[in-house]
Amino acid sequence: MEIGGVELSYANILLFGLAVFLLMGVISFVKQGLRIAALVVLVLAAMAAAGGVMWG
Repeated sequence: MEIGGVELSYANILLFGLAVFLLMGVISFVKQGLRIAALVVLVLAAMAAAGGVMWG
């Protein structure tokens, strides 16, 4: 699928969705005061976003 001259596959969209889902988890963990868990989930979200950019 091409949007604005950028080729996006279903895997890209899936990984970006996973990154957004994990970022919502980071916000939830920060509100609960679980900073270490938030940091771990933030790293996972960054990896998912990077995978979404590099896939293809």
